[in-house]
Amino acid sequence: MDSSLHAIILAILIGLVYCSVNDASHHDYCILGAGPSGVQMGHFLQKANRDYMIFERNSGPGSFFQRYPRHRKLISINKIYTGTHNTEFNMRHDWNSLLSDRPDLLFQRFSKDFYPSADAYPLYLNTFVKELGLKLQYGTDIGKVRAMESPNGRRYILTDQRGSDYSCRVLVVATGLWVPQLVDFTGSDLVEGYENISVDPEDYKDQSVLILGKGNSAFETAQSLLGSASTIHMYSPNPVRIAWQTHYVGDLRAVNNELLDTYQLKSLDGLVEGSLEAIAIVKLNETESGSSRKQKKGGAKAEKSHFYMTLAQLQANTEGKNFSSDRAYEVLAGFLDDNFALRLPYDRVIRCLGFRFNFTIFDDSACPPKGQSARGRLPGLTAWYEGQGTPGLFVIGNSAHSRDYRASAGGFIHGFRYTARAVHRVLEQRYHSKAWPSTNLKITQLKSWILKRINEASGPYQMFRVLTDVILLKDTHCEYLEEFPIQAFPQFTQISGHEVPKNGILVVVLQYGLNHTDSLGRDRAQSDWAQAWKSNFLHPVVYYYDKLPTEEEMNHRPTGWPLPRPKAIHHLIEDFLTKWDGAVSHIQPLRRFLEHCLQTDLRAFYAESCFKYSLTHRKPPMFCRQGYLKQQGVVHDDQLGEHVTAGSSRMDVVYDPLKVQPLSPNYLGASVTPGLKLGF
Repeated sequence: MDSSLHAIILAILIGLVYCSVNDASHHDYCILGAGPSGVQMGHFLQKANRDYMIFERNSGPGSFFQRYPRHRKLISINKIYTGTHNTEFNMRHDWNSLLSDRPDLLFQRFSKDFYPSADAYPLYLNTFVKELGLKLQYGTDIGKVRAMESPNGRRYILTDQRGSDYSCRVLVVATGLWVPQLVDFTGSDLVEGYENISVDPEDYKDQSVLILGKGNSAFETAQSLLGSASTIHMYSPNPVRIAWQTHYVGDLRAVNNELLDTYQLKSLDGLVEGSLEAIAIVKLNETESGSSRKQKKGGAKAEKSHFYMTLAQLQANTEGKNFSSDRAYEVLAGFLDDNFALRLPYDRVIRCLGFRFNFTIFDDSACPPKGQSARGRLPGLTAWYEGQGTPGLFVIGNSAHSRDYRASAGGFIHGFRYTARAVHRVLEQRYHSKAWPSTNLKITQLKSWILKRINEASGPYQMFRVLTDVILLKDTHCEYLEEFPIQAFPQFTQISGHEVPKNGILVVVLQYGLNHTDSLGRDRAQSDWAQAWKSNFLHPVVYYYDKLPTEEEMNHRPTGWPLPRPKAIHHLIEDFLTKWDGAVSHIQPLRRFLEHCLQTDLRAFYAESCFKYSLTHRKPPMFCRQGYLKQQGVVHDDQLGEHVTAGSSRMDVVYDPLKVQPLSPNYLGASVTPGLKLGF
């Protein structure tokens, strides 16, 4: 058959198949799940006046929080009082609210507790949905998702529990993580799951409990049992990781870590490391109450079944034998050392291993691959949160945490509310030709705008190392783009809709230092601004590139670096108050760095100085040209005198307020280091 005729017939067949689903309810955007990320994306699409629908299988939004966490206390901070009324700054310390244009639509309306009850969150989401008029379809359980190529492009077909189909050109998956993570080991069927355990401490009274896992769900469970269980042991492959040491919010939080006290102070509880796949859980039934072991203790009868943890190798050595017989305990005891940590029996074994993404609803045409992080629990995504190999399918919320797993806060509300906004901006550029929002600034305004962002902005603060501000340098002006996904930097032009100018770009990132120090040790922080590159705590870093880094450079960036080596780099010294507004330590070094990159004078002058320069120089300083000579004076501020950058030309040499050694105007090398010579 002629190839052209074959192509025509194929197109007709595809068209006929597509027509068969034309009866399906069609939307430009379908959102799966009405959890916080799905509701957040719904707000952005609603604000942009897009055709969308949120599909939720339950009768209301946020159904996950109606069941989890099981012991009903959230570990997300609800800090209401920050000492300021700056809304953007306050979101740095509000880990529960979603982004909207309504300053009153915050989670604090529903709870004042620092660690709120989980019951408050569905109420908050329901109010968010109703007051913003979002479009949701409840009671719709999407059990199958498939992709279809049509004459109009790729479409996704969603099928619900009633067999009804829905189609869309863009599918946004916001289903979250709710499928319990299982590990297959001998006796795993004898273990209780976190999702089904009793939450009544009385049910564990005077019992010995073994918990598999050392994450927050495991410690949350252990903490609820401290006053009732006789012994609590926790077992998992890795040692416990504490959030204040790792700076990762998903690690053990202080609100759940009381068992560490009872372990280290030797009060019956403890932590043990070992492989989960190699263990075996053995049940000795109460029918074997007359065992030789019990007879040795006076012939007392067992009142109930007990569970022993041993190695799977033991079962292999005892195949064909009655493993629940008297002989079983003798084999158990003989196989293991007599000081084996978990040698005593347990009344209960509980699995608390977290949750994973539900891959089962996608067929082969629409299923993103498993990501390389988190042991395949999360989908593999591009740097702009599109499924790998599934164009038009985007994943948001904690399911998208594979892009910053254990590196930032993308798996939590206070992080993914910003990555959801970034995804929406990607969608606006790709499907509606709306470039990434930007602010047009004069070069003389740049320093102040950077200081404003690093001292107020919540997106880069929460999504450190992941969302960054990008500054396009255009002679006397610049364009300032906020919260661009740093890992998508090589595709910047395509994703943002902005061209990189010949003068280069600046990238502002908040990041922790690479030196792993004792988080509470004496030398945990740097205080010398000239050694800012040694900062350990969260601090701003400004990268300068004369051209856009390539994909290859991004892939081969130095270990631990969020970006490839730049043309020049500047670290602002870490600050105890996380306020980078010090005249000597923060502002002047930043100005000198910007002057180095821009090759221009960025000092600010009083009107009389500009008048003098305009009479005596053909080319007055940039500040005078863009301000004074355009009849734009310096706005009065009571604190103006405290900031050296608002002074006159006599402030070329600045003296420390404590009257220490004067700072030389030629200290640029201490603050700016060429990228190829930078070391950590």
